[in-house]
Amino acid sequence: MVRSVCVFCGSSPGGDPVYVETARETGRVLAEAGVGITYGGGRIGMMGAVADGALAAGGRVVGVIPEPLEKREVAHDGLTELHVVDSMHRRKQLMADLSDAFVMLPGGFGTLEEFCEIVTWSQLGMHGKPCVLVNVRSYFGPLVAMFDHALAEGFVRPVHRDIVCEIARPAELLDALRTYRPPQVERWLTSGAT
Repeated sequence: MVRSVCVFCGSSPGGDPVYVETARETGRVLAEAGVGITYGGGRIGMMGAVADGALAAGGRVVGVIPEPLEKREVAHDGLTELHVVDSMHRRKQLMADLSDAFVMLPGGFGTLEEFCEIVTWSQLGMHGKPCVLVNVRSYFGPLVAMFDHALAEGFVRPVHRDIVCEIARPAELLDALRTYRPPQVERWLTSGAT
């Protein structure tokens, strides 16, 4: 059962208002379903829109922000909880620990890196949580094509390609989370591995 979703997205609003609208709608959809949100803790850009959309719908929103970014990303002061941590590594680990699923909305390098690391953790058998990307306006089209290219070239196995679920809009998110079945992957790392 999915009780909390980690949302990765940009601290920028992007160049088209549909991106911020999508972020706000994602927050609202999750909150109305009683699903909490864990995210990067910022008040601006896509991050702020996700949080504000959920909070306006009465949702629970937990932010995790590294101390060096607290001022740059303008930490959101209206969250249910805000964790200020000492590093990006701690941020990602805590966000993962607090979440039952992962969703990626449009963003830049940081967003891509966070989501791809979580997908890698799934590939290594470290978790079997849903990994969903919301491909609004085909923003992630080139990334999805790259995933498929890596599969075709033998760098990604079919079972690992199936880790990433792609949807076009937030209205499809709850169904994607409900029907996600983690691929049966070989556990490459033991629980004691670092």
